[in-house]
Amino acid sequence: MKPTTPRNLALSILNSLDNRPGFSDGYFENIFKKNLFLSKQDRAFIIHLVQGVLRWKLRLDWVLRQSVQFSFNKIEPNILNILRISLYQIFFMDHVPESAAVNEAVKQAKLSGKSHISSFVNGILRNICRQKNNIAFPGSGMDKADYLSVYYSYPKWLVNKWTRELGQNSVEGLLSAGNVIPKLTIRVNSIKTDRPSLIQRLKEEGLNAVPTRYSPEGLIIEGLKGPVTSLISFKRGLFQVQGEAAQICAHFISPREGEKLLDICSGLGGKSTHLAELSKDKAFILALDISHSKALSLLINSHRLGLQRIYPLVADASRELSSLINSTFDKIIVDAPCSVLGTISRHPDAKWSKQENDIMRLSILQKKILNNASALLRKGGRMIYITCTISREENEDVVFGFLEQNKDMELENLKNYIPEWGFDLINDRGLYKVFPHIHDMDGFFAALFTKKTI
Repeated sequence: MKPTTPRNLALSILNSLDNRPGFSDGYFENIFKKNLFLSKQDRAFIIHLVQGVLRWKLRLDWVLRQSVQFSFNKIEPNILNILRISLYQIFFMDHVPESAAVNEAVKQAKLSGKSHISSFVNGILRNICRQKNNIAFPGSGMDKADYLSVYYSYPKWLVNKWTRELGQNSVEGLLSAGNVIPKLTIRVNSIKTDRPSLIQRLKEEGLNAVPTRYSPEGLIIEGLKGPVTSLISFKRGLFQVQGEAAQICAHFISPREGEKLLDICSGLGGKSTHLAELSKDKAFILALDISHSKALSLLINSHRLGLQRIYPLVADASRELSSLINSTFDKIIVDAPCSVLGTISRHPDAKWSKQENDIMRLSILQKKILNNASALLRKGGRMIYITCTISREENEDVVFGFLEQNKDMELENLKNYIPEWGFDLINDRGLYKVFPHIHDMDGFFAALFTKKTI
C-alpha cells in the first residue's frame, strides 16, 4: 500500500513493527525524511496514532474480541491494525469524529481488494460505536491481574511481576503512569547559556518552558508543534533533549577539571555530553559503545553543543576491555543495556517487544559489563551503574551480586553525592530509584561504587 495519507503511513509503520518489533533511535524521523510532503500536523498525528495503538493495543483487542462472531486470531494482521487505528481514534481522540475514524478505516480496508473485508470493518466499527459506553472488562475478583492487564493494556506477566515487587496498592498507579503521553524534557547546555536565558529564547520561538522539579538544568517544553530539531535554539546547541531522571544521574559523578572519565554503553551521548558540560568541558571523556552509528551521532551532537573533550570508541563492553584500553579512569559510568521498562510512556512498544526471559538474560549481561568496567577503575575511583528500568533483577540483584564477586568494591550512599534537592530520590539503601507514578518522570535506577584503596 502506498502511504499517501497520514493514516496509511501509520498503518504501514504498525504493519512493519508486527514483523520487526521495537523502535530504533530516530525511527519516526527516518520515516518522515522519506515522506517530505507531510506537514507538522500530519507528523504529529502519525506519531499519536502509532504510539497510541501500541500503548493501548491489548485494550483495543479486547474490545474487538467482544465484537467479532468468529475467532479473533483469524483477522488478517493488516486488517487488525486498520481496526486498532480506528478504535484508538474512537476511544482516545475526542477531536476526531467517530464517522471520520470509521470511514477512513473502510477506505483502507477497500485497498485489500476484497469487498467483504470493507463491509466487515464497517459493520464491526459502527457496532462498537453504538456500544462504546457499555464495554465490559474482565472482573476484578480474586485475580485482579486479568483486569489490570486488559484495562491498562500490559502483558499479564508484567502486571504480575510489578505486583509482586511493588504491592497491589502501588501497581495500578504505575500502570496508569506508563500510559500518559510524556512531556518533552530538555537539558540546558550550561557551556553556552543558562536556564533563565533559554526560557526567554524559547519564548521568542513561540514556546513556553518551565523548570523541572529536580534537575537544575532541566526544562519542560510546552506548545511544540514540529520536530524539536527545527528550533533555532536546538541548532545553536543551547540544549539537549534528555529526560529529567537521566539528567540527575550525571550529578552523582560530579566530574571535575582534569579527570579521566569512561562512559560505557554511551549510546547517543546524553550522559557523556552532560558530564562534559558539568566539567566545563575540561575533563577527558572516553565514550564507548558497540554501535558505529551511535558513535558518529555522538560526534555530531558534541560539535553542535560546542564540546571538544569527548572521544567516541566503538567496542563491545561485554568483552574484556583492559587489553583494548591501557589506562585506568577516575570515574566510570555504566549505563547498562536493560529492559527499558521504566520508560514505557516514551517507548510503549517495550510492553510487547520485551519478554519475561529477557530480564534474566539482560541481568547476566549487566553483571559482565560491570565486571569488565571495574577493571579499568583506579583505586579510590568511583563507578556508577545506571538503568532505565525498575526491574529488581536488573537493579538490586545486579548490584549486590557484583559486590559479592568484587570484594575490592564497596557501595556508597548516594545521599552523600547529591545536593539537597535530590535527597528524597535516594532510598534507605543509598540507591537512586525513581518511579513514574511517584516522581512524575521515567523509572530509573542508579548505584554508586568506590574501589577500595587497600
